[in-house]
Amino acid sequence: MPTNLSNLRPPKGATSNKKRVGRGMGSGMGKTSTRGHKGQRSRSGSRMMRGFEGGQMPLHRRLPKRGFTNIFRVEYQVVNLDRLVELGEKNITPELLIKNGVVHKNDLIKILGDGELKTALTVQAHKFSKSAEEKITKATVAGAKDEPQTGKSKAPSKLKKKVT
Repeated sequence: MPTNLSNLRPPKGATSNKKRVGRGMGSGMGKTSTRGHKGQRSRSGSRMMRGFEGGQMPLHRRLPKRGFTNIFRVEYQVVNLDRLVELGEKNITPELLIKNGVVHKNDLIKILGDGELKTALTVQAHKFSKSAEEKITKATVAGAKDEPQTGKSKAPSKLKKKVT
């Protein structure tokens, strides 16, 4: 019989009935309703703090505190050179990366040097690794030997660092 929406079923043992407590001795969960005799946890309305271990020092207090959170941390979205090559464009701008779904709208972009460049690229980003900068300039110098330069390059915007 073919499987379709009208005859789908969960596998055996995947579902079980709700635990109905306090419904008589025959159910196996009558009298104390699975709470046991006396004690804080047996009382109605009892609520202990998260992580309470019955008076024992809780795990979150037993473990040592380590490090701190730097409130001035600046996070960059990393993009490798091979990803830029895949785009097939000569001029790489943050807007182009956003349009192609490489980074999100308000991300700061850092270019990393993983991958090989065979053609010259003009890349605008907020930050570059040393290896990425070297590879981009090397490819640009190699490209400049092959074809003559004409015209002036556009000046980068205030925010972005430009490597050609």
